[in-house]
Amino acid sequence: MNVRRLIPGTAVAATAVLGLGALSGCSSSDAAGGSDGKLDITASFYPMQYLAEEIGGGHVEVTTLTEPGQEPHDLEISARQTAAMEESDLVLYLKGLQPAVDEAVQQSEARTKVDATTLTSLEKDGPEPEKSAGSGEPSKSAKPSKSGEPAGEHADEHGHAEDGHGHAEEDHAEDGHGHGEEEKPAGEEKAAEEEAGHDGHDHGHSHDGPDPHIWLDPVRYAEVAKGLGKAMAKADPDHAADYGRNTDALVKRLDALHTKFEGGLRDTRTDVFITTHSAFGYLADRYGLIEESITGLDPESEPSGARIKALQQTAKADKVDTVFYETLVSDRTAKTLANDAGLRTDVLDPVEGITDKSKGEDYVQVMEANLTALRTALGAK
Repeated sequence: MNVRRLIPGTAVAATAVLGLGALSGCSSSDAAGGSDGKLDITASFYPMQYLAEEIGGGHVEVTTLTEPGQEPHDLEISARQTAAMEESDLVLYLKGLQPAVDEAVQQSEARTKVDATTLTSLEKDGPEPEKSAGSGEPSKSAKPSKSGEPAGEHADEHGHAEDGHGHAEEDHAEDGHGHGEEEKPAGEEKAAEEEAGHDGHDHGHSHDGPDPHIWLDPVRYAEVAKGLGKAMAKADPDHAADYGRNTDALVKRLDALHTKFEGGLRDTRTDVFITTHSAFGYLADRYGLIEESITGLDPESEPSGARIKALQQTAKADKVDTVFYETLVSDRTAKTLANDAGLRTDVLDPVEGITDKSKGEDYVQVMEANLTALRTALGAK
């Protein structure tokens, strides 16, 4: 991956009442479970909420566990939210992003549970660190394909939802540690960590599973939309036709977004961009770019001095003039790096939630704003 960084009593009573008049078949109210006949969906955070609302339209009632402006990675589930989840007809979440949600879903007895990561492909071990990061050498040599397909050894890990999902954790357990290399003496290992930007802390090379930020790749996000549409049709068959039409319409919008990114980032001055944390690895892979992040997959981790120095060298070598920060995470480190290196700052939004600060009212609009920001920072022609 082209990211270089260090890395239920009321329900029983209702059923008894409905049973007298519904012996001949399953009504939409039965399928949906709600008193208003709507499919009750609990979404873990905004990108899941957006899909459910766009596909469900007026047939669904969507509740999100992560409030607007709340950083999703550190979400804690309240007792009220847990109870509401139990009453849901469908729970939609993204495994690996929010540990508290993963645990709550595992313990939940909700009727249908949909893990978005099983509907597309993921990188097994998340973004891989590049030894050349901060070496002073331009990163053009690590430049991936701009064809819209991932480059190099990861090419066959993308776009094959039927092959790639559902086994990421097992693959990682077998392949993610050691890779057959000889164990280094303590002194050499420490020196290697310093060269890569480690200071004894984990700066994002997650050992807990693959990179979960799939929604920032419009192609993968469209795959998730297709899978969710089928799951919703199965959960609420009376409205399956509407869910199918809405899914098709959403996928067309996401395909159009992909086309805009593909054309807008095809010819740029540099292919490298610097971000606060490694949220944009799938986007970088898709459009032939390289993400350099200050921290890793965890937006709250602290970078080492070696990492900051490496980024300053990379910015100079690769003609980077912008450090991107996010709306839901502190911009302190990003602005410090920019000031020290004489760079400007701008927002690249990982679209984890929509707030008054968002440059758009929904996922597509914010992603279009991200494209504009990237084109400016990369010197698109």
